[in-house]
Amino acid sequence: MAGLEGIEQPREGRRAAAARWSPAVEDERALAALELYGNPAECDVPLPSLPESAAIARRLVQVVVLRQWGLSPKLAEDAVLLASELVGNAVRHTGARVFGLRMRRRRGWVRVEVRDPSRGLPCLMPVQELDISGRGVFLVDKLADRWGVDLLPRGKTTWFEMRVADR
Repeated sequence: MAGLEGIEQPREGRRAAAARWSPAVEDERALAALELYGNPAECDVPLPSLPESAAIARRLVQVVVLRQWGLSPKLAEDAVLLASELVGNAVRHTGARVFGLRMRRRRGWVRVEVRDPSRGLPCLMPVQELDISGRGVFLVDKLADRWGVDLLPRGKTTWFEMRVADR
């Protein structure tokens, strides 16, 4: 398979790994993450600056958007992706040991924030078709309705907002 060289492929008679995934299992992991780390809709949730924190953030955003706020799966999918990108940037570029994840909802809007101790600003870079990295802020710019950075006395908060149809 093109682009999958070196990746173990499922053998005859074995199910592919994707077949083992189920929304119920992911929902269970999301609820466990909520219990372990806290609710980003209620307070700033501290996460370690490790690559695994992107998965934790995805689960937290998913459970808040879908279960707590009862919003659409499409909004949840986009919010999960963008939160993961902001967390990935915090892990890769800030040198922080810990960063904070926070979510807010107000009439017509959902906001996701990642707070870190670096004052270095994210850059919106031109993206080429064959680039293998550097697309995080590009994706945020394309999928979010608005985004930005608030400088703090010690660090910054990078955020994005998405419109929601209030019922």
